[in-house]
Formats: sequence, C-alpha cells, structure tokens
Amino acid sequence: MSRIAILVFAALAGSALAQNDSPPKLEPLPEPPPGATDPAGEPRVRIPVQEGDKVEEIRDGGEVIMLKVTPQEGPTYYLVQTGKGEWTRRDSLDSGLRVPMWPIHTFE
Repeated sequence: MSRIAILVFAALAGSALAQNDSPPKLEPLPEPPPGATDPAGEPRVRIPVQEGDKVEEIRDGGEVIMLKVTPQEGPTYYLVQTGKGEWTRRDSLDSGLRVPMWPIHTFE
C-alpha cells in the first residue's frame, strides 16, 4: 500500500515541477488612434436598395440579422444573414418544414 502512495505522490510532484515559471513581462497595448472606433458601438452596414423601397431592420444584440424590404411594386421579401457575413434573399420566412400532426386518440 505504501508503494502505491509513494508512486502517486511522485507523479503529482513531477507534474508540479513541470509547470512553467511566471509568464514573461508583457508590454501594455498602445491606445487606438482617435476615430478608429465607432462611438455608437455598432458596425456600419450599408445595403443598397432602390429608391422608394421601405427597409426595416431586425436586430439582435445590436447586430442586424434580418432586413424586411417592401418595394413600391411587388411582394415583400426578406434578406437574412447566413452567419458568414453573407445575405440570403427569402421571399417568405416559411421554411417549408411541416411537422406531422396526426391524432393519436380522441376523447368523446
């Protein structure tokens, strides 16, 4: 039993000795130049639309995730961000997924 305890202690002591010394001294970062950051904290996004179209932004946490575009003529469509910085046009927010809703049992 004491041999097992000595081996466990030696293994734990070896891992403690394998640690690095204190990290090297780091230099402080320089201050960013004035005007480099947006004071509002929002990214500047410019999406061109035709004159007369109505555009509504849908935001989540201050980030534009979807645009609803209502043109003067024609149906409303949506521009949805795919997460990779690209936008996809959808004519409807319906994904087309239909969940089966069969009645299992009805009570009378």
